[in-house]
Amino acid sequence: MMDKADYILRAEYVVTMDGEAGEPVFRDGAVAVKDGTIAGVGPEADIEKRFGIGRAGQDRTGAGADWGDGRLKVILPGFVNTHTHAPMVFLRGLADDLPLKEWLEKHVWPMEDKWLGPEFINDATELACLEMLKAGVTTYNDMYFFEGDAAGAVARLGMRAVLGAGIVDFPTRVAKNTDEYFERAEEFIGRFLGEELITPSIAPHAPYTCGPEGQKRAALMAEKYDIPVHMHLSETKWEVGEIQRLYGKRPVDFLDGLGVLTSRVIAAHCVWLDDGEIEILAKRGVSVSHCAESNLKLASGFAPAAKMLRAGVKITLGTDGAASNNDLNILGEMGTASKLQKTVSGDPTAMDARSVVRMATRWGAEALGLGGRTGSISEGKSADLVMLDLDKPHLTPIYNIYSHLVHSARPSDVQHVMVAGRPVIKDGRLTNADEREILEKARMWGKRISQESVSKQVL
Repeated sequence: MMDKADYILRAEYVVTMDGEAGEPVFRDGAVAVKDGTIAGVGPEADIEKRFGIGRAGQDRTGAGADWGDGRLKVILPGFVNTHTHAPMVFLRGLADDLPLKEWLEKHVWPMEDKWLGPEFINDATELACLEMLKAGVTTYNDMYFFEGDAAGAVARLGMRAVLGAGIVDFPTRVAKNTDEYFERAEEFIGRFLGEELITPSIAPHAPYTCGPEGQKRAALMAEKYDIPVHMHLSETKWEVGEIQRLYGKRPVDFLDGLGVLTSRVIAAHCVWLDDGEIEILAKRGVSVSHCAESNLKLASGFAPAAKMLRAGVKITLGTDGAASNNDLNILGEMGTASKLQKTVSGDPTAMDARSVVRMATRWGAEALGLGGRTGSISEGKSADLVMLDLDKPHLTPIYNIYSHLVHSARPSDVQHVMVAGRPVIKDGRLTNADEREILEKARMWGKRISQESVSKQVL
């Protein structure tokens, strides 16, 4: 008797990133999906022999035909964006060409103080999720405020997200003091712990905005609830000097002395590290979100990602927020990160294409504590899948599928996206919400912000 599947998805290339199986790539492959999970993966002939029919007794022209016949297509695990501030899409392009400290203190923080609230967060998160899904991102790791409102938007669009409740030492529209930040964070964590698509986390912003007591308190909360810790770390040369001035240590040494660096931590940026700090990150099992394009645009520097890899640090890829990148395109980050590390290290073999795809998929999921659920095409994992159309001039001919994914593919090549076995992008269009409505709301917010808040100098 044959096994049953809801979908049998076919492609010329199935890029599994399954570490336990040696990351096989199946030519003329197929993926069987049943009840939201991957029921089988392998050569198309083997999958058809095992499953034979699709949902409700339909044959191969049934449910699975929604994804086409598979010719000139590639299926791979959904991309994982390990560092962003999703609602900042509404601030995209608002204060460009500035150093990080000035950008934050004179533009971003005042704008957030004026505009942040449930409606802003909901509408902006919808736009961010739409942008990411259409670029093949099925999971993202966020650090912001009002994350409970963001969770509603994430759920409506059917995405997977790790949402970090932001912690800082100064008052904002979210909280008046440290105790209130943690009270709100704990309420948020309790509300969403155990959800299918939403993973709550705690996000002490950075060592220079969240001091020793906040960092330690965040680490204890993460341990209590078994959730990730998301922070910025050593993003700028100024930050390193400031932490040395305040505490007499470099940032990684300072945090390690507090006992807060563990395998729960995903640290964004890590641009200004010395060799000793890299060794500490590797020893503590800290994962790093490499945000090459944001670091380039803000002139923060060149993260020693290739050196961290050699030391055993798990490197993943993030876009940062769209106010400092200015997009949420992991495919773009893949190519930039690879080429940048080759140049900085002087080694053309650094950050090879296969490793970069691993960073954007399986390693990203593992860094967020989701490695048992997503990040590779493996039996029993959630069916978080992306299909790209290879029938494009810039993807022809094909010799190495990893090379094409890293150096040639674009978001416009993303044809279909599935999260937890549910199609969310079909033929490049969102299936479960009105794209035009999301875009119109974004334009409305843009007009309000322009008219009420932005000086002619900024514009």
